[in-house]
Amino acid sequence: MTNLFITATPIGNMGDMTYRAVETLKQVDLILCEDTRVTGKLLKHYGIETRMLSYHANSNLSRTDTILEQLGQGIDMALVSDAGTPTISDPGVQLIQKIVESGLEVNVVSVPGASAITSALSVAGVSGNQFTFYGFLPHKKGRQTLFEEIRDSSRAAVFYESPHRIMKTLDALVGILDSDRQVIICRELTKMHEQVVRGSADEVQKYLTDNSDKVRGEFVVIIDN
Repeated sequence: MTNLFITATPIGNMGDMTYRAVETLKQVDLILCEDTRVTGKLLKHYGIETRMLSYHANSNLSRTDTILEQLGQGIDMALVSDAGTPTISDPGVQLIQKIVESGLEVNVVSVPGASAITSALSVAGVSGNQFTFYGFLPHKKGRQTLFEEIRDSSRAAVFYESPHRIMKTLDALVGILDSDRQVIICRELTKMHEQVVRGSADEVQKYLTDNSDKVRGEFVVIIDN
């Protein structure tokens, strides 16, 4: 049976690549990746020479059809994202859906590893037995409704935010959360300048306002329950 390996890659620190992931990427016939330039650096670091093919949110249907055709021919593949675990807030999930719909005999295999969600929760100090993951929040439609849902939830909330929108997001949280509700932001996880900031929405907002040089890198935002 043909295999499609859903292969996690580091979210920043190259040392977080697993032995199994390296061996998998060496052994498959083709690596599907969001950006061949990004994945190319990872492959070069580990001496992996496997052929790459771009597959991302803007890939057309013909690209998906080509991939399905090759899987049907017995070509083993690995799917990677630019960073972290594929299919989590990632267009790779669409490929798995297409495989299921097609009825192809493809063994979809998890090769686990780094994930920004679990990395952030592990250092946040939040009782994470139950949490709701929102991925990337919508920019406009439904955004306020989600903030209200987070406010009213008895579960911790986790979502991703970009450096371009983090201050706007904190503005919204200041306006909707009680002052005793803890907000934890994790930035540059696993990298040299990794940082975790905790406090009320107002305190976190003030910190980033006073330290504008820290408003860079990708953010994981956690709101305690």
